[in-house]
Amino acid sequence: MTSSIHTLHFGDTAIEYTLIYAARKTLAIHVHPDRSVTVKAPAGSDFAALPPRQPPRRYVSGESFWYLGRHYRLKVSEGEREWVKLTRGYLEVTTPNKANTAYVQAQVEAWLRRQAQRHFHERVAALLPRFKPLALPEPELAVRAMKSRWGSCTGKGKITLNLHLMRAPKPCVDYVVVHELCHLVELNHGKGFYALMDRVMPDWRKRREELKQVEIT
Repeated sequence: MTSSIHTLHFGDTAIEYTLIYAARKTLAIHVHPDRSVTVKAPAGSDFAALPPRQPPRRYVSGESFWYLGRHYRLKVSEGEREWVKLTRGYLEVTTPNKANTAYVQAQVEAWLRRQAQRHFHERVAALLPRFKPLALPEPELAVRAMKSRWGSCTGKGKITLNLHLMRAPKPCVDYVVVHELCHLVELNHGKGFYALMDRVMPDWRKRREELKQVEIT
């Protein structure tokens, strides 16, 4: 029987649990009086590698939202004028009918896309001077929701950034932007690519590790 300590991140909550592999056929979860959690799994299974399943977002007041590394609560109100804004720890949405959660979702996503377009363009412009000796032109920039990567770069110089990157802290956003800008010079992940990363962003590895804590979808 072997045991190890793990942490499950669920929304903005971190749950630490002890994982024990034992000679059993079923999975068991025990929550003890001191609020500690023990998970017993069959020997040979790979429970710790399974990603946690998040409940579907409902777009109602009280839900958690992450924006540039900061936590906000959704607050939906009814009103004739439609708007979305961040204020004092809340992502406030005013909508004609707050019961129409599909419409609330569309409002939030449209707002987030506008913010992403603005922020990503600002960060590209701010980070390009680090490549000054290489005389990089400002790339074509696109934003779209992606499920498996934070960004991509084509051989023709087009950079696409993941809409969900707006959840990440600002240093992580800059890491992804620099990563893709480096691909304008070094298309593949070879020695030249990593040498360029080290030169323009010496702490990129630390930022990459921090980004791993952010859900991509």
